[in-house]
Amino acid sequence: MSLRLPTALLAGAALLTLAACGSEAAPPAAEGGRPTVVASTDVYGSIATAVGGNLVDVRSIIDSPAADPHEYEATPTDAAAVAQATIVLTNGGGYDDFATRLVESAGTNPTVIDAVALSGLDTAQEEGHSEGDGHDHGEFNEHVWYDLGTVRKVADRLAADLGAADAANAATYTANAQAFGTELDTLQQRIDALKAAHQGDRIAVTEPVPLYLTDAAGLQNVTPEAFSEAVEEGNDPAAAVLAEALQVVPTARAVVANAQTESASTQEVEKAAAAANVPVLSFTETLPDGVDSYVGWQSTQLDALAGALDRTA
Repeated sequence: MSLRLPTALLAGAALLTLAACGSEAAPPAAEGGRPTVVASTDVYGSIATAVGGNLVDVRSIIDSPAADPHEYEATPTDAAAVAQATIVLTNGGGYDDFATRLVESAGTNPTVIDAVALSGLDTAQEEGHSEGDGHDHGEFNEHVWYDLGTVRKVADRLAADLGAADAANAATYTANAQAFGTELDTLQQRIDALKAAHQGDRIAVTEPVPLYLTDAAGLQNVTPEAFSEAVEEGNDPAAAVLAEALQVVPTARAVVANAQTESASTQEVEKAAAAANVPVLSFTETLPDGVDSYVGWQSTQLDALAGALDRTA
């Protein structure tokens, strides 16, 4: 389940967070010790591992696809990890507020990297609309790890902050971030190829989780916004909204479902897709069991999306 917050509030929070991150360097690692990165979820933990390699200790607070960041209750072990961290890596945007609260109560001063604040996507969304254009300006899709540009910014900022904390290995962190960026370039090429082959293809979603990726691939989301918003907020859509969603499913080339948030309504959508022979893809908010690579995870999901669209072409 996900949370969408007013863009204006997020934009202000992003500016404050960026100012805070930019005003102080990461605290140095303990003498003779290694930098430690605590990530709110294993998505960001995998990015930290790609940049830090074997020079950094990485701990992901949420590392199970069964956990929901919005409902997660931090433990004393989590609090101790954050208090000892060199860097705390969060999604931000209201997605993982438990991590913000842990930092605030830590009594220490770890550097905080906020992906939403780095992304600029909340501000860009606000600037992309004008008053009276008929769109709702007040909601922001905080699932920014599905935006490759944001992931690159996170990796680059992490390399810089790790280098500030561990100057002896700064060049290695920079090189690791550059290598990771090259892998992201490969993912982007695959997205561009999807767009060239399938731009304008219609998809349906149960939640907005994958929309940065599917938008980048030129796919048209035909899901009624009221449906995906209700599911995202943990509510049952109104009967008329559900009926509208079920009507559009047979017109879609694929349904992209959030595998971690299932309800009677989403099950109805999946049943409608099966009846219409529309492929249903399961995208997730955290790494699946047995997966520890961000690039590998996204590559697998792109394989599934391309296979579904090619099958129905």
